[in-house]
Amino acid sequence: MGKLEVEHTRRQRRTDLQKVVLGTVAAAGVLSIALVAPNVLGALSKLGMIPTKRQPDSIRAARNRLVHHGFLQYEGKMLRLTAEGEKKLRSLELHNYQIPKQKRWDKKWRVLIFDIPEKRKSLREKIRRTLAVIGFVRLQDSVWIYPYPCEDLITLLKADFKIGKDVLYMIVDTLEYDAPIRERFDLSVLS
Repeated sequence: MGKLEVEHTRRQRRTDLQKVVLGTVAAAGVLSIALVAPNVLGALSKLGMIPTKRQPDSIRAARNRLVHHGFLQYEGKMLRLTAEGEKKLRSLELHNYQIPKQKRWDKKWRVLIFDIPEKRKSLREKIRRTLAVIGFVRLQDSVWIYPYPCEDLITLLKADFKIGKDVLYMIVDTLEYDAPIRERFDLSVLS
């Protein structure tokens, strides 16, 4: 394996480990430091990560990094997820989020329209990148489309980006000239 592949694999494992530690603390609310290692080890085994002799050290290092960056905080001998940690966890979950595709398309389009002011241009670009990663197709700069139900994800995005009424979610029965979009999503043009 080349240097870039090794570095990418190392970063991905670190991200996965952070996600597991944050998720474990989030699930428990407040978690004793002594309990973090066993819970994280169980979660890692479910993810298919092979246990090693150094794994407890890796978990301890990940926990310390998360505390250092303000994602976790100590309360006596307990760990609690901070507000910043909740954002980080949502971000990690969203990065790997895929909208489940249904077996049959219900022949309805999910259209997302947003109007973000110029003074929040970086947020507008972040929303566009997020929608592209998830699988939405751009119809216009601020109009995106998807064929499957995704209201829960949009609600999460609105809360995470604090954009509320700036984003409208619509369910559309008919869309003019939708053949190219159907092809893009591998939906039968005749269905």
